[in-house]
This record gives sequence, C-alpha cells and structure tokens, in this order.
Amino acid sequence: MSSKTLTQLIITGFPYPQQLRVPLFLFFLIIYLLTLSGNILILLAVVLDPQLHKPMYWFLCHLSFVDMTVSTVVVPKVIAGFVEGGNIIFFAGCVSQLFFFHFLGCTECFLYTVMAYDRFLAICRPLRYGTIMNRRACLSLSVGTWFGGCLHSVIQTSFTFRLPYGRGNEVGYIFCDIPAVLKLACIGFLAMTCFLLILTSYVYIVSAILRIRTAEGQWRAFSTCTAHITVVVTYYVPLVFIYLRPGSQGPLDGVVAVFYTTVTPLLNPIIYTLRNKEMKAALLRLKGKESELWRIINI
Repeated sequence: MSSKTLTQLIITGFPYPQQLRVPLFLFFLIIYLLTLSGNILILLAVVLDPQLHKPMYWFLCHLSFVDMTVSTVVVPKVIAGFVEGGNIIFFAGCVSQLFFFHFLGCTECFLYTVMAYDRFLAICRPLRYGTIMNRRACLSLSVGTWFGGCLHSVIQTSFTFRLPYGRGNEVGYIFCDIPAVLKLACIGFLAMTCFLLILTSYVYIVSAILRIRTAEGQWRAFSTCTAHITVVVTYYVPLVFIYLRPGSQGPLDGVVAVFYTTVTPLLNPIIYTLRNKEMKAALLRLKGKESELWRIINI
C-alpha cells in the first residue's frame, strides 16, 4: 500500500483494560491541563519579572514553550483515543503530528545543549560570561535551536513518508511516530551528539567546581546546574530506550512514550521551580502582583 493511497490511520495506543478507559481519560486530561498551567506560569514569571531577565531564564522560556507545544501535539490525540472513534487520524494529520513532534523534540535536544553551554560559561568563564552571553548571542542561539530542529524534522519526515506502506493502516503506538524507521534518519546520531556535548560541558564544569576551595562555594556553583542535570536525565533516559536500543517497537515503548511525551513536560516546570530560589521568589512576586490586580479591579 502506497502512502499516497492512505487516507486514514488507526492509532492503537497501548493495551489497557476497558474498565480503565474513563480513569485514563481523566488522568491524561488532568496531566495535560497541569502541564499547560505550569509552563505558562514559568513563562509569565520570566517575562514579567526583571530579575529573571538573564540568559538562563531566556532559554528556560523557550524550553517551557517547547514543553507546552509538544504536549499539545501528542496528548489531546491520546485523550481522544479513549473516546469511541477518536483513535482515527487522517494521513495528513499523521504527517503533521510526526513533523511537529520531531521538530519540537530536536529543538529540545538543542536547547538542553545550549543550556549546558550557558552553565559552562557561567562557572568556567565567569568574568567573560556577560560579554559572551549577551542579548545578541542569546537571540542567535535560540533562533539556531529552532531552525536546526525544523530542518532536521523536515529531513526525517520526508524520509519516513517516502517509504512504501504495505502492512495495513494501523499505527501500534500512542501517536504517529515510527522509531524503527526514524533510526534510518539519524535521530540517534543527533541525540547522541547533543548528549556528548552536554557531557563535555559538565566535565569542564565539574573540574572547575572541584577547584573551588570551600565546600559552600562548591555547593553554590553545583546548585546552579542541578535543575538542568535533572531535566536532561528525565529527557534522555526514555529517549535512549525508545530510539537507541536494539529491538522493535512494542507495548513497553508505548508506556515509555507516555512518560516522554506527557509526564516530562509536566516535570520540567516543577523541577525548575523547586530547585531554583530565584524562580520560587519570582512566582511569589507574580502571585503578589495578581492579588494586587484583583484588589484594584474590585475597588
């Protein structure tokens, strides 16, 4: 069957008992709404608080926007799958979903790499940090991540949908993603390249931290990196499991994909809020501004 003759696909998702249909529907809906709320709060805090107008939070804004949009690309269709007939997707919709998912996923890979570079400069080159990581550099790096993600996704998507499809119209996954095929499009190479760059940055960072004479100074320097390290781990562990391990796509991959596409975008704002004093303070100030605004409105 040629991709040109396909008009509709059926997303089979992951296996679950029918009595869990409603609880799973509510679970994914709540997770999705919390993901949107958490990331919108991060965006508002960074945009409205002048104290957070720093390179690290500039890139965090982009990460929050990516998390919101990648969740929007995948989760609503997963939720629709628990409704009768909701697991059917048009072929063009499948192409679009795959393109935007990998556009955003590749962009996120690049963002984590840029954020690691930012931490490297802040700890290893503190005197030159302000000069190197200026507004123009931040803008160029952020534009580069989006352009690189878009270009890579265009190549992947064109490779994937140029292939013939002769095994029916079922997608045995939670969304239109084909890891076995996409391995041919070098997604593994991209992910590993970004990961090695991040690892290299942290080799230099750890080396610089160990040269700090006081334990307090070492902890203060390391604490600026803990949130980034945590989100990188939560991002790359499922990524490696799905795309870089040998073997075919199976039900377990679908479960891991749920974590990768649904839970991780929710965890990122929580991690950056709980592990970052400046962010917590900014959210409290944002809450104070909201209270003041309601007071003025109600006068």
